Amino acid sequence: MKSKELSVDLRDRIVSRHKSGKGYRKISAALKVSMSTVASIICKWKKFETTRTLPRAGRPSKLSDQGKRALVKEVTKNLMITLSELQRSSVERGEPSRRTTTSAAIHQTQGDPRAPCPLMGPELTAQQHAARLAFAIEYQNWQMHHWCPVLFTDESRCLLANSKIELFGLNSKRYVWRQPGTAHHLSNTVPTVKHGGGSIILWGCFSAAGTGRLVAIEGKMNVAKYRDILDKNLLQSAKDLRLGRRFTFQQDNDPKHTTKITKEWLHNNSVTVLEWPSQSPDLNPIEHLWRDLKMAVHQRLPSNLTELERICKEEWQRIPKSRCEKRVASFPRRLMAVLAQKGASTKY
Repeated sequence: MKSKELSVDLRDRIVSRHKSGKGYRKISAALKVSMSTVASIICKWKKFETTRTLPRAGRPSKLSDQGKRALVKEVTKNLMITLSELQRSSVERGEPSRRTTTSAAIHQTQGDPRAPCPLMGPELTAQQHAARLAFAIEYQNWQMHHWCPVLFTDESRCLLANSKIELFGLNSKRYVWRQPGTAHHLSNTVPTVKHGGGSIILWGCFSAAGTGRLVAIEGKMNVAKYRDILDKNLLQSAKDLRLGRRFTFQQDNDPKHTTKITKEWLHNNSVTVLEWPSQSPDLNPIEHLWRDLKMAVHQRLPSNLTELERICKEEWQRIPKSRCEKRVASFPRRLMAVLAQKGASTKY
């Protein structure tokens, strides 16, 4: 229960006795006021030179200072805790409050309330951090003309589940309590796991000159299938895009890509390979084209896998050259972002 506010006269008497040299304990005993109250009144007088009640900024918060500290402590332990969970916690402590009150209390100390997680990035090891940082340092001075002859490639899984076409996974938005300027700190990102299951896999390639071939692989991808894809599509895509024989081939470090069989094929066909750091989808500009493709395909609402494959190939060829060129032009910025994050995942 909230205690009654002291009268102005009593507060003035406390300050008067303090001025005369009386200690907090003697003032408390003489005026029958708790020592904490005496200290609070004297502290206020020293700061504002008055004992009068100052105008408040608005309606007093229903949350006590102790309750606010408890909320901040919970958010510090779990940055992705929800408002509903914080509300239940307040109720358990006997301090029920509205969502707006809870959010405001956190906002006062934690910065941006419930800011969305900026990325869904892979969980990186220390070795992967170092490899990404080394890659960014090595290629940070490459200009657009260096990246134009690079043929970027990747695979992405296409899902058909629960009577709903879902291409490459459909991730719901997650939120995190964070301080301003910490959007891409490791603790504020959500790790992802590659390939959550599905029916067909797409292999695609593109360069600044446009999109190359898109291939659908039924069943599980293996080394033999991957080599067959390269044999039938890689060199032809480079030729179609007029990259010349000196183009550079980019692929990630999937085990199928680094086997002896794959390396022999690349060597026998005189293909220059760009050494790529593991777990770096944020560096590969093709990820944005997968997203473009997903949006286009979902608008056409394919009803089965055969139709899905056909529509994917049609929409892949419709991606404009200007879009591809823009994505490749973003590569220097991607490297700068990796350098700024010291090898950690970035917003890209």
